[in-house]
Amino acid sequence: MKRSLIVIILLAVVYHVSGQSVKGKEHANNPYYSNTDTKHLTVSNAEWKKILPRALYATAREQATEAPFKNSLWNATTKGTYYCAVCGNKLFKSDAKFASECGWPSFFEPVRKNSVLYKEDSSHGMQRTEVICARCDSHLGHIFDDGPPP
Repeated sequence: MKRSLIVIILLAVVYHVSGQSVKGKEHANNPYYSNTDTKHLTVSNAEWKKILPRALYATAREQATEAPFKNSLWNATTKGTYYCAVCGNKLFKSDAKFASECGWPSFFEPVRKNSVLYKEDSSHGMQRTEVICARCDSHLGHIFDDGPPP
């Protein structure tokens, strides 16, 4: 059964590169960051906390939510690929991004079916589907079916 749901991805967990894959300065202290390695990582939250910037750790590992419309990618139209900001896993192509007007980048399909995983989430008194990075298990966002079509 094909799902046509909206995936809302939080900026802090998605790093956009329009062109070649590059390990930038912001990932210099992260030995797990790679745009080519797809092997699943088993890294403790204590280790991630030592490596990741505080805001990224909060969003990716503690499922914190960024304020909508406060990031540069929610309405970006640049062609390219979106990678996990924690581990560098390839997540989405810009061709799968659409204007959801919710304030966060939104995608309707991953670049590979095994790029992300889906997990039931009943936190905050809601039943939702959480989207996580298949390589590092970091929180990416949630699926919503009440927004505009892609």
